[in-house]
Amino acid sequence: MSTDVAREPALERSWWLRAPAVLVAPTAVFASLRDDSTEATEARQEPIAAMAALAGIAGVLCTPVARHLLNDGNVTLVLIPVWAFIGGQAYALLVYWLGGGLLFGASRRLGGLGSWQRSRHVLALASAPLALSLVTLWPVRILIYGQDLFRTGGDDYGRGDAIFGALVIGVFAWCAVLLLIGVRAVHGWTWARAAGAVALAAAFPVLIVAASSF
Repeated sequence: MSTDVAREPALERSWWLRAPAVLVAPTAVFASLRDDSTEATEARQEPIAAMAALAGIAGVLCTPVARHLLNDGNVTLVLIPVWAFIGGQAYALLVYWLGGGLLFGASRRLGGLGSWQRSRHVLALASAPLALSLVTLWPVRILIYGQDLFRTGGDDYGRGDAIFGALVIGVFAWCAVLLLIGVRAVHGWTWARAAGAVALAAAFPVLIVAASSF
């Protein structure tokens, strides 16, 4: 009994190191998600949830809404971090639960096994580049442009802004690649089958976005 009690904190500590390692050794990290035991899933729950939360904050900062916050005279600079935190958590929960469900359903459709929880964990780990951008890309961008990032008519335009925009696109592309690697690793599938599951999971959100644009 004492051995099991001592093992649980050790497993959780290992996941605080393993979760960020998905950026450099994704296949090995995703493959470890195959262990669906209660002990294993509980050990990785908090590190993965923290990563999803950071990614959520970075995600809302990338939205068009963020670029216009200070256009409203009732919004002050102090409120922006509060908005980013609350909005980021809501965004993370939506993507984590709904996106995880879509990925789970798509994987099952193609003959995959595993739980909805594991699909959520795959999706959250795939968001690691977005979480990384919150502590690397965004501080630099805010340092350069300051308040102008959150209002129209400022200095956040031109070649510099285009470069940052390209970097943001690159971050999302990196997330997509990690998601593909993750689905392939946890199921032991071919690249084509993993790509099919990712495409199937993404089809519904893409259709919603496309319909809302008309």
